[in-house]
This record gives sequence, structure tokens and C-alpha cells, in this order.
Amino acid sequence: MKFLIQPLYKLYRTILRNSKYRWLVVAGSLLYLLSPVDLVTDLIPVVGWLDDGVIATLLVTELSQVVLEQRRARKEKQVEVSA
Repeated sequence: MKFLIQPLYKLYRTILRNSKYRWLVVAGSLLYLLSPVDLVTDLIPVVGWLDDGVIATLLVTELSQVVLEQRRARKEKQVEVSA
């Protein structure tokens, strides 16, 4: 199972970090979370919610990392300008 999940995670992370496609991935992730069509149906109590939880966790984690990196870069740029 790891051989399937890890490449998908790396692909998701790489595309999300590309500023050209970032909002497309965010919109697709949100659409998937809100859509009644899932990889695993939500009618199966626990398993159906796991795929949504994984997507939501990946989305929040990676977006927070992108925001933190942008803030760090902006702060370094301000330090260079003021120096």
C-alpha cells in the first residue's frame, strides 16, 4: 500500500508547491471534499471518512507550509532591504 500512497503524496505536494497550479489543486481538493462522489463511499462509516480526512489533512498541512515559507521569504527580503 505504501508504494501507492507515497508517490501520490509526493505528486500532490509537488503540484501544490508550484504556484502556477496551486489554486487548481486547492479547488480540486475542496471539490473532492464537498462532492458526494468519493473513492470510498461515505456510506461505509469509518473507511468512507478516512479518504476525506487524508485529503483535508494534506491540504491544510501543505498550504500551511507554503504560507510559512512565503512569510519567511518576505521577512528575509525585508531584512535585506533594511540592511
